[in-house]
Amino acid sequence: MKLFRIGFPAAIALAGIVLLVIGGDAPTGAGIVLIGVAGLVALANVFMQLALQSQRDREREEERRRERRPPD
Repeated sequence: MKLFRIGFPAAIALAGIVLLVIGGDAPTGAGIVLIGVAGLVALANVFMQLALQSQRDREREEERRRERRPPD
């Protein structure tokens, strides 16, 4: 999964760079868009990882609270 989170945006950015190197109006524009998309995909991956980490932290904290509370 880590390979996909890193590799997918990198492959998109690489395709964008290739289009920039090719040159021309349409390939250059498409390359810029692909590099931007790669950045957005990477940012979305970061936000997803932060959300998952936050959820795990909340679950651990809730478990600790249940362990400390005396049974009713």
